[in-house]
Amino acid sequence: MNVLVFVKRVPDTESRIRIQHETKTIAEDGLNFVVSPYDEYAVEEALRLKEARGATVRVVSVGRDEAATVLRKTLAMGADEAFLIKDDLPETYDGLRTARIIARAVERKFGGTDLLLFGKQSVGADNGQVPGMVAEILGLGQATVVVKLEVGEGTATAVREIEGGAEKVALTLPAVVTAQKGLNEPRYETLKGIMAAKKKAVPVITLEELGLNADELRSRVAVTGIDVPPARQAGKVLQGDPAETARELVRLLRDEAKAI
Repeated sequence: MNVLVFVKRVPDTESRIRIQHETKTIAEDGLNFVVSPYDEYAVEEALRLKEARGATVRVVSVGRDEAATVLRKTLAMGADEAFLIKDDLPETYDGLRTARIIARAVERKFGGTDLLLFGKQSVGADNGQVPGMVAEILGLGQATVVVKLEVGEGTATAVREIEGGAEKVALTLPAVVTAQKGLNEPRYETLKGIMAAKKKAVPVITLEELGLNADELRSRVAVTGIDVPPARQAGKVLQGDPAETARELVRLLRDEAKAI
């Protein structure tokens, strides 16, 4: 069984983000970068399939040379191979462009893959578009926000979150599955794994090798601005006569908070 996991290099969620307004990007100097947290659940699920079914686990990231660092983390966790699809553009927020790159790589470089695992969304662009687009381009079935996965011979059963409950989905492999928190608990790298990962090569695949033309790579999304969320206003404490306090609370909810 061959499992392909896609991961993204993103700023640590505890990082303090600074904006470069001139370039409409975040300032990367001083930031700590990690594997996108939801992608870690996908990696862990692949490693469990390796332990249970002898699956071969290959991990892929689309990005600049710096993404090799997070790929080595997945090797240290236990992945068999890792590949970097080199794309020198900064964050484009164009899910379709990324999906086309991934789909072409699956077709040309990773034939015979039985299962494509993603995190449900990255904590970078945070749009959750890429896995569904990859499934559509490749004509594969998909299950999103999955919290339980059982894989058989040529089939899989996934339990996915829906509002107020859960939905059970039957899939014919190959298929696309996106991992949600709760699917598993990702393992830490071991010292032995870290040392072994340093010795493994991370092959680089270029966009030219994938035969993508300029129109396929052209971004159809333009970033008009980027900024941090506004600072929260201080809360208000209402005291005094209960009836008057209630009236004031209703007024604030209606006139200021626009909640009613």
